Amino acid sequence: MRRETFTDAAVTYGAIGGTLAPDLLRYPPQGHRPQERSVRLGSGEVRFRLASRSLMTWGVQRGSGMSVTDLESGTGVQYSGLRFNADGTAAADQNGSDNEETFSDDGTPYIINGMTARLRVPFGPFTVTAPVRVVYVIDEVDRVGFAYGTMKGHPESGEESFVVARHEDDSVWLTVRAFSRPSTWYYRLVWPILRMQQARFTRSYLRALHPAGAA
Repeated sequence: MRRETFTDAAVTYGAIGGTLAPDLLRYPPQGHRPQERSVRLGSGEVRFRLASRSLMTWGVQRGSGMSVTDLESGTGVQYSGLRFNADGTAAADQNGSDNEETFSDDGTPYIINGMTARLRVPFGPFTVTAPVRVVYVIDEVDRVGFAYGTMKGHPESGEESFVVARHEDDSVWLTVRAFSRPSTWYYRLVWPILRMQQARFTRSYLRALHPAGAA
């Protein structure tokens, strides 16, 4: 039996890369609810490297009680977005970097552009399946992270990003940004419950990489 994949499927919203917008909280995509939360994870290069490695192998999601299944690498180039020069003009070279797939010690593939996955989310006595697609990856000296967008079958429509950054004072922070709305009429009926669950999981996200296990 052929296993179902999402390699060629599209995300279910238009503002791809919207979690990168500095004014997201003030001007979210129309009809979407934005949010941003941060937590300090500690300080120093070792803490930054450990947190980054965990983040890029789905450590935030798994540490929050979700299971991550059906990982597919995709082509690695979807939704890579435009790159800009320091003066704000579009860079002439838009090829970006090659997304060579690497693996953690336990064999988990590192997150790359275009990767798809199913998140299985505990929801009371039930489990909700939430298909997602990675829409961009950040790989800088002191800043590492990614964002995924929702796909057909996800209770919400929107995007969520997870970024670990090492600041000038050597402190290390995890920031979660998102915008979302219900994906179907059914989920609109239970939107207040979904918002409560989203808030609960955001708190879990912030604890997942914290060395003390609590934000």
